[in-house]
Parts: sequence; structure tokens; C-alpha cells
Amino acid sequence: MNLDSVRRIADAVLYEGYILYPYRASAQKNRSRWQFGVVMSPGYAAADPSESAVTQTECVLEHSGQPSLQIVLRFLQVQRRSVVDDTEPSWDEAVETEVTADVPALLGEGGEGWVREFVIPGGEDRAGDVIRRRQQLAGAVSVRTSPVPGPWRAVRLTIRVENRTESATTPESRDQALPTALVAAHLIVGAADGEFISMTDPPQWAKPAVDSCQNVGAWPVLADPDGGRRVILSAPIILYDNPELAPESPGELYDGTEIDEILTLRTLALSDAEKAEARATDPRAAALIDRVESLSLDEAGMQRLHGTIRGLRPAAAAGEPRGAASTPVDFDPAVPWWDPEADASVSPDTDSVTIAGQQVARGSLVRLRPGARRADAQDMFLIGRTAEVQAVLTDVEDKPYLAVSLIDNPDPELSIAHGRFLYFMPDEVEPCEATS
Repeated sequence: MNLDSVRRIADAVLYEGYILYPYRASAQKNRSRWQFGVVMSPGYAAADPSESAVTQTECVLEHSGQPSLQIVLRFLQVQRRSVVDDTEPSWDEAVETEVTADVPALLGEGGEGWVREFVIPGGEDRAGDVIRRRQQLAGAVSVRTSPVPGPWRAVRLTIRVENRTESATTPESRDQALPTALVAAHLIVGAADGEFISMTDPPQWAKPAVDSCQNVGAWPVLADPDGGRRVILSAPIILYDNPELAPESPGELYDGTEIDEILTLRTLALSDAEKAEARATDPRAAALIDRVESLSLDEAGMQRLHGTIRGLRPAAAAGEPRGAASTPVDFDPAVPWWDPEADASVSPDTDSVTIAGQQVARGSLVRLRPGARRADAQDMFLIGRTAEVQAVLTDVEDKPYLAVSLIDNPDPELSIAHGRFLYFMPDEVEPCEATS
């Protein structure tokens, strides 16, 4: 089974938080690293109850009798860099590590289980005054199954990853323990003659089995590149089924919770001295700085990061129920944004409310007077602006409020077509002398 496309997704998990903006070792946020998927050695995990030497993935697998599995365990091995004379603080780089296990067809109902032990060699490299050291790691991947009660040909699949690295002495701190840890550990699991059940949206028959699964330090999601259910990605970060990488992203920024454009612009704003320090901190940081500086300003570069619309639905044609249009059509302000069939008891197009003795309805002009009682900072910028009422609405307590659009908005037709309005209570506006 070709898992290359899944590996690209998993790489984002592997290096999540590896080094954060401003990508310098001196930055406070980069002095406490390796936060995701850290499987510690059993000695340190016993001394620090906040750490664990085991992760466990459980899910439900439908099968045709004798399913087989391809399991890929991926993690980072900490490589501690230092200089001979200790004039510079040490820095942790990482070595990508992968353990592959082909589990034979013994996982039908009542399977006996299976274990794959592994050893990752340590080592030391020298380049001038720079020393890079890696400690030997040991661990195991174990697999067992239990049948799902009922007529279903399905099993609850349990995969445990254990760190079995032994140390002569128990590390005194987390920093000392990290070289014996499996960092950012996650699993890619492919099934032959079987299909995984979604943990977030299981069919009704599988819900009891899914609810009984116990996942520790990992969460499995469907990740079949073909859109099927033959592959899962079990990561220390909770993802949705079938996660994707944004095609606009030009490369890893090591912080999946940020926006590429913001991080890129902030990185470009670093001084030359700050960029030089980042390049000296870590080879991956150096490559990131080089990549950001090489981005062009055209659509293939920075403009590509500015914004993307996905899943835009066409507007309905006049007289056609919303969502029923079969071909794209241009936005038409004449098309009602509100579906009158949704609630016949109200009519935003014709309902009105009395304000300062005047009837205010759709088409009325009002002057915005938001006060301190409900207004936020953005509302305060609208004081005195003129707006056109687009609808008179009611809340769940049947209190009226107004949907309005600004008269001087640069593109009011598009906002109206999308139903993007500003909302104010009747005591936050005053009627203009002239109405339309």
C-alpha cells in the first residue's frame, strides 16, 4: 500500500512545534520544546507521573476474515548538539525515525496478538568543534484484537507503542530525559481485507464498540488518500477524518495553529541579525528563513497566501429554493437572502418597527447610535454612520432588531447578496428625516 501521501500529512504532525517564531534558541518559547507525542523512557515516566512511556490506539476494524496490517511508527530521535568547550548552550535537533511492521493475517476474531520489538542505534558525529550525540532507543509495537459483539464481522483493534529504553540512572529533569524519548510519535496503519470505522462519525451499529475504545496519547482518524477507509493516522494531535494540507502553503512553519501569511510576514520583518541567529540555531530554521526570503510577490508566492475560497456554493436563481441551483450563477441582489418558506410567521421584507414615532422597515434609512450598553470597540467606529435597513427580525424572545447595511460600504450589493449585515436593536438607531 502506497502511504506517501499520508506521510506528507504526518510530517506536519511530526514537526508540529519543532521550533517556533522567531526561530531563535534565545526566544523564551523555544526554551521548552517537544510538547506533542513524547513517549518517555519507563524510568523517567515512573518518576514523573505527568509523563508516559506508552501510547495506545484503539479503533474498530471491519474485516473479511483474515485482515492484515501494515503499521508505520514514526517519531523523532533527539540529537543533542553542543560544542567542545561548552561556550554555547546545547540545542536539540532531530533525526526522523521510522519503524515498519507488517502484521500477518492473524487478526481475525479471537486473534492472539503480535509484538514487534525495535532498537534505534545511538551515535556521535563531530564536525570541527560541534558534537552531535544520539542515545540508543528501544521499544515495542504490540497489536491485539477483541471481537465486536453481535453479527458484525468486526474487531476492536488495539495498538500499543512502548518506550523500553533503559538508563543506568533515572534522569533528574525532563531536559535530561528527552534524548531517551520517542518524540512526536504517531502511527500510520493500512489494512488489507478490512476497513476502519470512523471514530468521530461511526455507523449506528458500531457506536457501542467505538465508545468502548480507549485511546491514550493518540487519536485515530481516517486518512485513506483515495477517500476510503483502509488507512488511519493516529496522531497526538486531534484531527478530523481525512485531514489535508493546504496546497497554498509553501512549506513547513512548524506551527499548524497559525496562518502562513502572518508568520511569513513576521519572519520577513526580522532584522538581519535576528535572521542570522535563527539560521545558526537550527538547519531547519535556516531553510525556513531562506524559503521565506525567496518567496515572490506574485500569485505563485505571497499573493497565494492572502486568501482562498473553498466550497463556494452558487446563488439560487430567482424563484428557485436556496441550495437547488445546479449550475453557477452570478450573485443577484434581487434574489432574496431569506427563505420565506422557512418561517411563514415572520416576514423580514415587510415587517416594521416603530422608532421615535416613525415606522422603520426594509428600505428605511437610519443613523447608527450604538451606546455603551451593548456596543463593542468596532461598533463605536460606526457612530453617526448612515445605514439602510435590509430586514426587521425578531430574536428568540420575540424582541425586534434590525439588519442593516452601510450606505458608504465599498461593495454593498455583494454584502446584501451574501446576507452579511450589521445588527442593531431599535434603541441603537434613529430614523433619518428622509426614507426610501
